[in-house]
This record gives sequence, C-alpha cells and structure tokens, in this order.
Amino acid sequence: MERKIVGIVLFDNIEVLDFCGPFEVFTATRLNEEKRREEPSPFEVILVAEQSEPIITTGNMKVISDYTFDSCPKLDILCVPGGWGTRTELKNPAMLNWLRSRASEVELLSSVCTGSMLLGFAGLLNGHHATTHWRSLDWMRESFPYVSVEYDKHVVEDDTLFTSAGISAGIDMALKVVVRYCGESVARATARHMEYPYPDNNARRI
Repeated sequence: MERKIVGIVLFDNIEVLDFCGPFEVFTATRLNEEKRREEPSPFEVILVAEQSEPIITTGNMKVISDYTFDSCPKLDILCVPGGWGTRTELKNPAMLNWLRSRASEVELLSSVCTGSMLLGFAGLLNGHHATTHWRSLDWMRESFPYVSVEYDKHVVEDDTLFTSAGISAGIDMALKVVVRYCGESVARATARHMEYPYPDNNARRI
C-alpha cells in the first residue's frame, strides 16, 4: 500500500495516552512482521500543533510538534485526541477552523476520548454516530442534537469517521484503522507485538 500520513493534533492539557496510544499503534504496524526491523510502518505519523512552542500535557510532559497548523503537509488520516484541554480548544477558532479545513481533505477522520467534542464543535459530527469518554457522553448528547451518541460501544466506525471512548480506547481505535487499511491479520500482529489484547469485543468497558 502507499504510505499514509497520519497527523495527530496536539494542544495544552492533552491526555498523554490519547495521542501516544495511536502513535504507538501506527508506528508499530508492519505489513510483514518477519521484516519488522528492515521495513518501515505503512503509516508515517506526524505531530501537529497550532504553534511551535512545546505542548504541556496532562501530567506536565513537554512535547514538541513536528509541524504547526500553517506548515502541516497534506494528511491522509487525522487523529484528534482529547483531555482536559479540549475545554479551552473548543473555544479556539484557530483549532476549529483548522479541523474543518483538514477534515475536508483527509481519507479518514478519527478522535480519541473528548477529541470527538472538538470535532462536534467544529460541526464535523452532524448526521453521524459517535462516542466519547464515558463522563462526557451526556455532554455530547446535549451539545449535538444531530449526532447519534453511542453509549455502549468502545469504538464507533461510521464510514470514514472513527471515534472512541476514553484514553486507552484510542489504541483500539487505531487498531481498527489498521484493519481498514491493512487487514485484520496485520492489526492482530501489531497488537501482539505491543503485547496488547486484541479488541475482539467492542463493548464499552466501563
């Protein structure tokens, strides 16, 4: 397959595993497990933030993005993580406008946790099925009357829109993206390499 560019958007007070989980899945994927050390992942992952200054995550990890909103190259897949910082970003026109413009270009749009709330406030969830962190499900339902909120699913696939439950669910979401592009056997091999239980059951775990 042609290598896909995955952009993961960052912002202050982002939840660490929300972006590191998908990052690990996409960078650990191999089409040929026997050549894990010789061949690269079919996904090239880049980190994107509004500005070039270090991002301060929940827990005070400092992360430097690869690109800013202005310098970001064309993306095939966009992943929007969540965390407490989404409360600030949903009022940030630069973030919402950038998400709208990029969502119109990508093959697949995805979110982890309350990253789906950013998509919702950008107007990108209307008419779709979606989910979010269990604490924010009612917030999602109240905020977006034209969205079918899924309370019982760990990951929701709606055509080219993938949303997931909270934090660790981003790993499962990313594995489903791997299935979409590379097939289930590659996704299972990726999960095995990570020593992560493959998500055969898509029921919400909380």
